[in-house]
Amino acid sequence: MSTNKPNALSRRAFIRNSSIAGGGMVIGFNLFQACKPKVIAEPAIDLASLDYNDFNAFIKIADNGAVTIFSPNPEIGQGVKTSMPMIIAEELDVAWKDVCVEQGILDTENYQRQVAGGSQSIRFGWDALRQTGAKAKHMLVSAAAARWGVNPSECSVSEGVITNAAGETLGYGDVVNEAALLEVPEEVPLKEPSEYKIMGKDASNVDINKIVTGKPLFGLDYKTDGMVYAAVLRPPAFGKKLVSYDDSEARAMSGVIDVVSIGEKVRGLLAEDPSFGSKISSSDKVVVIAESTWQAMKAKEAIKAIWEDDSKVESTEEHDKILNDLLDGNKFETMRSDGNVKKAFAEADEILERTYESPFLPHNCMEPMNFFANVTDEKVHLVGPIQTPAWKAGLVSKMLGREEKDIHLEMTRMGGGFGRRLYGDFVIEAAEISDKIRKPVKVVYSREDDMEDGIYRMAIKYRIKAGIKDGKITGYYLKEAAVNSNMYGLIPNFFPAGAIENYQVDAANYESNITTGAWRAPYTNFLAYAEQSFFDELAELMNVDKIQLRLDLLDNVKPEEDERIQYSPERMKEVIKTAVEKSGWGTKSKDVYQGFVNYYCHNTHVAEVADVEIENGEPVVKKITCVVDCGIVVNPMGALNQIEGGVIDGVGHSMYGELQFKDGRPTANNFDGYRLIRMKEAPIVETHFIQNDLSPTGLGEPTLPPAGGAIANAFKAATGNRLYKQPFTKTPELLKVPEKEIIG
Repeated sequence: MSTNKPNALSRRAFIRNSSIAGGGMVIGFNLFQACKPKVIAEPAIDLASLDYNDFNAFIKIADNGAVTIFSPNPEIGQGVKTSMPMIIAEELDVAWKDVCVEQGILDTENYQRQVAGGSQSIRFGWDALRQTGAKAKHMLVSAAAARWGVNPSECSVSEGVITNAAGETLGYGDVVNEAALLEVPEEVPLKEPSEYKIMGKDASNVDINKIVTGKPLFGLDYKTDGMVYAAVLRPPAFGKKLVSYDDSEARAMSGVIDVVSIGEKVRGLLAEDPSFGSKISSSDKVVVIAESTWQAMKAKEAIKAIWEDDSKVESTEEHDKILNDLLDGNKFETMRSDGNVKKAFAEADEILERTYESPFLPHNCMEPMNFFANVTDEKVHLVGPIQTPAWKAGLVSKMLGREEKDIHLEMTRMGGGFGRRLYGDFVIEAAEISDKIRKPVKVVYSREDDMEDGIYRMAIKYRIKAGIKDGKITGYYLKEAAVNSNMYGLIPNFFPAGAIENYQVDAANYESNITTGAWRAPYTNFLAYAEQSFFDELAELMNVDKIQLRLDLLDNVKPEEDERIQYSPERMKEVIKTAVEKSGWGTKSKDVYQGFVNYYCHNTHVAEVADVEIENGEPVVKKITCVVDCGIVVNPMGALNQIEGGVIDGVGHSMYGELQFKDGRPTANNFDGYRLIRMKEAPIVETHFIQNDLSPTGLGEPTLPPAGGAIANAFKAATGNRLYKQPFTKTPELLKVPEKEIIG
């Protein structure tokens, strides 16, 4: 919730060593430290002499009143390139239609957390972004007041026009040069939500015209003079390494410039910091350099390489047995333990225990992995789609033995990220190739490269056990067994933590050479389905109402007594009750079967209800009612897009998504072998927001995890069968409606 605080600017201090140019001024702020005390003001900068590559944490205002706002965080389709500038523009008090938005570059001096991940961009930037706009407005008003010889408190602002008590007006452009000389105040008052004119109103994606007209925005669009293209021949399976290769045929092909191998510098990087090993292959790779992507890819196919086993070469069947053994064994790490679950189970009247299984999943971004690098003696120039630019710049700095100040990284819009572009092995490849050939080069993956050499969502199994005594849940034990999870798949302090007296969460891990990592809504994308399906089954066993069971458990939660609890039981109860009301829970016709889920992740509370109908003897998802408490909604249009996309992604992958491995290699390498949800299968998504004035939380991920559980519970209502494995189509016999019910 926004709060008004006293004006901290006690004097008008002038920066005397700045000169004014007629072209207007740039006012610079540190977006992520603007709220902190004793911030050193950036000096005013002459627009004519500004080097845009050197500093990007600013609002640019020209003397004609034009306003440019730079968006600092990576844009992967989650809308921050629109919503972050909206927050600044709101407090700056300019007309949104008159704002130009540009993507900022990596700037670790002026920005913190330039990351697209965890649905945290708006949450982390909220206060600082507002202060940035408010401080600029304060300086502009102070400059106008000084010209008029009045007190700034006598002035008002609307859409970039300052008005005094006498009715005189000045535009921001009229006073920007004087304003640029003023000291940046430490803290200024912020608007109350009731005063918002931009936030809370629909705003189209700032890039939409360029997207629909095909203007260059994405990494694949980037071109520069003298640039060549690289296609990389990587190991054909996880656990293989390069022995030798014959490139004679490839070198003779049209457009081929060179064939080189890479890997030496990466091995040095791994030796320095082995933690990178699960994300970067240590095997040598063969690289074709050509005049075009197509020529490079075709020549890559002509290379005759010999590979040998470097380590274990694994298959899905082995993983399945290993994970079962882990669940049955005692090699685990306890993540949270309340009370005594063993005693609770020993004293229980009834015990319910179930195991839930999920497969590996690829990310399959629409835009395959790609990146540009140009390594010279002066600097390392990197351009492309990356979710963690600072992390990648640091890795490149280490690999090349260069100062981080020599790394200049520009972010492009991304055609999807979903966690795959957190890791940036493709950035490392591009930098190593450019360093070797000393040319500007772009590495481009084919779809097959993308799926065969991915960083996948790990395969996971959950075993959940609950004890019931005198009609109450007295014990709850959740155990995870995962491939390469490193405790990555569990959230021990989310619901039902704090709701059950005897509660324990354990994790067991199997280390594989198959690269794994974050996949959209990490930790929770599968766990939500497992736990919420389990609660439905518990309610049936206990013969109690499914909704009331959840509400009763939430009544037990006391966050004020347990600082580990991350969710709000009151906010959760509100989304539950609203979802019951908005979905018509329990009031639909007998032809509609419903499934309910509530969940908290990425700081956001969500409840979803799935409506399923029977068609040709099988249940079909028709509608998802989604209720979201994400605090203040900055851009409702963008928020709806994220919510609907998350729900449909959750439905699609729980129904169809699966990647298996045979001898260390994925069994599917393109969309002809990997099933995604289709347009005709996408349900209607009806969204409702809980209105409040609390600070915004995440939206890119929180609606995906509950979707699988909602449809699984609805399928149970329709077929009588419980689903314990994803994808649900892997057990088609459980999706069949009994014939007598169809006839009935």
